[in-house]
Amino acid sequence: MLTSWTVENGACHARDGLRPAEDLRGAIWIDLLSPSPEEVSRVEQALRLEIPTREEMQEIESSSRLYREDDALFLTANFLYGVDIGEMASTPITFVLANTCLVTVRHATPKAISVFTARAQRQPTQLLTSPDAVMLHLFEQIVDRIADILERVAADMDRSSQTVFKGARAKVKASTLDRDLKDTLLTLGQVGEITTRANETLLGLSRILTFVSAEKSVVVRKENQGAIKTLVRDVRSLVEHAGFLNGKAQFLLDAVLGIINVEQNAIIKTFTVASVALMPPTLLASIWGMNFEHMPDLHTQFGYPVALASMIISGLLPIWYFRRKGWL
Repeated sequence: MLTSWTVENGACHARDGLRPAEDLRGAIWIDLLSPSPEEVSRVEQALRLEIPTREEMQEIESSSRLYREDDALFLTANFLYGVDIGEMASTPITFVLANTCLVTVRHATPKAISVFTARAQRQPTQLLTSPDAVMLHLFEQIVDRIADILERVAADMDRSSQTVFKGARAKVKASTLDRDLKDTLLTLGQVGEITTRANETLLGLSRILTFVSAEKSVVVRKENQGAIKTLVRDVRSLVEHAGFLNGKAQFLLDAVLGIINVEQNAIIKTFTVASVALMPPTLLASIWGMNFEHMPDLHTQFGYPVALASMIISGLLPIWYFRRKGWL
């Protein structure tokens, strides 16, 4: 889908579908979402640019993602999307920044872009002043979105850890603790995946901003160059915060696995004590269960109750001894 954005008389106009070459050259932002070959060809002919293919966008070497052709910058990075619907993934998005127009090529819609388009329709004179301003405001929206995601992840992690540690200290029912431990493990796994993909997005943005800073004299207007420094600081702080969350998640994972290990050891200890306590009664029952003809206790009047009492006492003595030693 091709959407061209223009600002006329202070009003924003977003037009979908194929447009004449003159209209495309007058647009300040052209957004290509899973474009057809005809849409790509129309934009290339109108702007005299070569739009990267999807396969080219997925290449990982820096020279294929960040380069300059004449007076246009081609910037590609992976961006996190789908966190709200629980189907998170990363998708490459290419920003083609020229003097007269910004072209974005993507095959998915991160929420930050949806929020930005809604804002752009309300505030076109602030967000759509120039192609470089559009790109930098898009980056700001993406950084804000990543910050919100990291804040939510941190809150989820804190709630899960408090629930588990509180339950472990209070010695709640085993079934409740098992459920809490399972939920916490799932939460920590999700935290690890989100922070990893968020870090990937932030590192891609950092590379783009570094490249744009080196080429800012080409397509970035002087009044927008200060925004690059602000974005670099914000991205750097979020990278550090994502690293902190990763470290905290690893610590909590070790703690949860430690709690699970303690619970398993307690269960194994219970079975071990039970097996040891049953060994003396089993020995006595084995002796008295022999079928020899001359056994003095077989014909005793009180032999049966004495045997039962002996087995019970021999089973209780190990348990008493373990409790006295503090092993139970």
